[in-house]
Amino acid sequence: MGLISWLLAGQIDKRVSAFQNDLMSKHVTEVENIYRQMRDWRHDYHNHIQKMKAHLYLQQYTEIGGYLNELDEDLTNVDTILKTGNVMADAIINSKLSLAALKGININAKAIVPKELPFSDINLCIILGNLLDNAAEACMKLPEKKRFIRLYVAVLKGQLYISVSNSCADVKRSGRAFLTTKKGGGLGLMRIDKTVERYGGYVNRQHEEGVFVTEVMLPLKI
Repeated sequence: MGLISWLLAGQIDKRVSAFQNDLMSKHVTEVENIYRQMRDWRHDYHNHIQKMKAHLYLQQYTEIGGYLNELDEDLTNVDTILKTGNVMADAIINSKLSLAALKGININAKAIVPKELPFSDINLCIILGNLLDNAAEACMKLPEKKRFIRLYVAVLKGQLYISVSNSCADVKRSGRAFLTTKKGGGLGLMRIDKTVERYGGYVNRQHEEGVFVTEVMLPLKI
């Protein structure tokens, strides 16, 4: 019996290790993506300045006005920075969603998160990170025109409410539980559930007509 327990523990350790390595790889990719965007913005900024200086030198003030209007519209379209009020939430959400956008996933996000929370940044990362990772992975099984993620986070009745909706293919169920096809056997789902349970929260998952929705409620007074 001791040998069986030891073998099972070893298998679990390997799965957790593989999951952590995969998570670290994703974080590295997300950080690299953010730095790439920063380099692109810096390069574009230099070009825009040169363009406007040329118009100014030629006294083409109407052209400068038109160019500024174009820049304003372009910045509105590409600005994906979401400011929630919580630094860690900003980092997680923006890194995940910017990477999802690069994969052709349509993003719609609105989030307000208190600056101070009764749980650690690590646990916030576990919940938000895994929710958005799962949503992005589900979207990638569909044609690009059908991919979308909708994120909504707010404080409702003394609780932090998190809702993630995403397009998806058919999902499998076992009773009331949803089954995952993800590599690693759904450790992300388990971590979400255990973290939410630890703080006396609630998780609700629904699937209907090609849309998967996960709702999380976390008490803000523990």
